[in-house]
Amino acid sequence: MIEFHDVSKRYPGGSAALSEVSLSIASGELVFLAGPSGAGKSTLLKMIAAIERPSAGRVLVNGQEVSSIKQRGLPYLRRKLGLILQEQRLLMDRNVLANVMLPLVVAGIAGEDADKRARAALGKVGLLSKAASMPLSLSGGEQQRVAIARAIVHRPQVIIADEPTANLDRDSANLVLSTLKAFHGAGVTCVISTHDEYFLDRADRVIYLSQGRVTEAWRRNPVEEDVA
Repeated sequence: MIEFHDVSKRYPGGSAALSEVSLSIASGELVFLAGPSGAGKSTLLKMIAAIERPSAGRVLVNGQEVSSIKQRGLPYLRRKLGLILQEQRLLMDRNVLANVMLPLVVAGIAGEDADKRARAALGKVGLLSKAASMPLSLSGGEQQRVAIARAIVHRPQVIIADEPTANLDRDSANLVLSTLKAFHGAGVTCVISTHDEYFLDRADRVIYLSQGRVTEAWRRNPVEEDVA
């Protein structure tokens, strides 16, 4: 589903975010990216969505080389992806339902179908009762779950989550991770970055980054009990 072939990323001034990264993520996998701040996790995730472009190497998603995709092709790529960034970027002047409906409206889906799908997505993250609420009235964990609902409302093939539990209390973080694992259980490929060893203990595959390079990658049996 996702392939990196000798990918490097250098910014003006010579600083390297990624150096000769090669990795492969199969369809339906749940993969955690780990490593300290500045290791290159966010850059790697943004390259999957062509938010960042490599300085060298190739990035492929479902066989399509996204590292060289033209600007006009980006909407078609991103319809396959559910993006959950560190900043939720919810629209504070619209209620929760309108925020979740936004990707559908952009894709030309409106009316009753968009409303039904947005409510279904909110139901999956346990926030249907908050559909009419404004984002500022929600807790941090609830806002993150709204962001997840917005990311999955268009039924993506891949969910990309950049530190989705950062700055959340343990209970909220557990609920967010349980929500993401539920989508993985339904067959969605999930790539999640985290620095929290608590969650890595529950992963079945971990890729470690350090100073822009893959330093370790392994599979292991996840902890059996649910994280919630």
